[in-house]
Order: sequence, then C-alpha cells, then structure tokens
Amino acid sequence: MKKVMIDCDAGVDDAMALILAFHSPELDVKAVTGVNGNVSLEQVFVNIQKVLSLIRPHQKPQIAKGADRPLKGNPIYAHSVHGKDGLGGAKIDISRGEEWWQFSPGSADQLITKMACQYPDEMTLIATGPLTNLALAIQRDRKGMRKLEGIVIMGGAVRTNGNVTPHAEFNFISDPLAAKIVLDSELPITLVPLDVTHRVSLTPQWMEEKVKPMNHSFSKFVIEATGYNSTTHQFSNQELIHLHDPLAVGVVINPDLVKMQKLSLDVETQEGAYFGKIEERPGDSNIDVCLTVDAKSFLELFLSRLG
Repeated sequence: MKKVMIDCDAGVDDAMALILAFHSPELDVKAVTGVNGNVSLEQVFVNIQKVLSLIRPHQKPQIAKGADRPLKGNPIYAHSVHGKDGLGGAKIDISRGEEWWQFSPGSADQLITKMACQYPDEMTLIATGPLTNLALAIQRDRKGMRKLEGIVIMGGAVRTNGNVTPHAEFNFISDPLAAKIVLDSELPITLVPLDVTHRVSLTPQWMEEKVKPMNHSFSKFVIEATGYNSTTHQFSNQELIHLHDPLAVGVVINPDLVKMQKLSLDVETQEGAYFGKIEERPGDSNIDVCLTVDAKSFLELFLSRLG
C-alpha cells in the first residue's frame, strides 16, 4: 500500500477523488488537508468531514485546515461549477454519529511537513486544489518536504487551453505564486493537467448505464452532486463532468494509465491576460507532465471503485 495524504479544496471532483482513494486497496490515506479554492476554507473543511462521513474509512485520517486565501491577492471561487456549498447540494448529514476523522493540531502545512518526516521516502502528497498549502510547507520546512516520495498535482494547462481564461486552469490561477514556488522547488512532481483531465469525463451514457444501476450511497452522491437528471439525461450546469481530481488519484494507483514527459515549467505571476499560465522553458526538470491518458481504463477503474 502506498501511503498518501490529500490536500484538497473539497469540490465535487475532490469528493470523488477522496472516494476513489479510500476505496482503493493500493492506497493508505493518512491525512486530508483543506485549502481555500472551489469554496471558502470553512466550507472546504465542512465538506471534508461530510465526505469522510459518507466514506466511513476503517482507519480515520488526520485532518487540518490550511490557507484561507492565496499567498497574494484575493480568493476566487467556483460556485458556478460546484454549487454554493461546493458539493452540488448533495445531502450528507454529519450532525450526529461517529466522527470519521482525527483533528490534527496546527495548520495544514504543519501536518504536511510532519507526515513527510514521519514517513520518510514513503509518503506521496496528492494536491487537488490551489497549491497554497504546499508552498507554505516548502517555505516552512524545505528539508522535510524533500522526504516525500513524490507530489502528484492536479492543475495547470500545458499544451491546451485553460478553463478559467484561455491560458489558465482554476487551481493555478487561484494562486499562481504558490504554483510557481512548488514547481520551482525541485521536488519530485507529477503534474496532471487539463491536457489529460479533460479526456476523462462522466457522460449521461455512463451515468445511465454504470452509475445509476449501482443504487448505493456513493452512486447516489455522484448523481446528486453532479445534478444529473435522469429525465432529461443532462447534468445541472455542464454537458460532461470532467474527473480532474480523481485522475490525479488514479495516476498514483496506476501510473501506466498515463504517458509522461519531463518538462521544465514556469508560471506567470504578473496579473494580466496570461496570469496563471504555464510556460515551457528549456532545461532539466524533476517535473513529470502527463500528456496522454488511457481514458477508458481510468473510467473503468473509477467506476469499479465507486461502490
């Protein structure tokens, strides 16, 4: 089993990534940390607890709050995609019953560096939100962060268009300075950008043929969170549901799902048309960039683990 911790901004696809991670025998999820992103940090932290209440993991992970804003500038949110609550209005009650987590004292960046040192060369950090917590952890303890086995990041658009602007993806434009600090860190990074995540999507056909027939709490959550309507065969506000964050988890479970290329990358941190844009630059790099994906195999993996 690979020891992992997940740093997320707890939107709809982050929730599905958590379900995939906890339902995969290849992974041992030790911690889940929250960062401002799709919704506010307070809502992110509530959502983490909601999703863990749905999953009910056998081994309760440690959880911690992280940054409530980017290193520079103001937060931006993705309510139009994830709904006001970040989970598309899906109902999960955490008001009663057992807590399926352990609160960690201190901040998310403290927990991240603590875990890196506690499990030297064993821990993989999966980041599915803005990279603020990771940047703060690097600034706090660069030596400790070098003890990570690797970092897998969902974010950026390398050789394709962005999803917020023509040039930038949401996680990177939310905190370009943090993204630059992380990519410049020389830590062993695998980047899972829009180049591959836009190729793995739930469609109305997948929902009808695969998800609906499962008829259990996890399939019902996916239907509610995505706003899928069986009558119209449509999602609430999108034609497809891209599985951005689950693919980052999938790459940790099975790296053969993707083909990678080592690239040296920079991030534009000056406000303007190219804010948050990834630029390729000459030179050696520790960054493995996923550029192609076996979409069918990943979707089959995701759906097989949903229940």
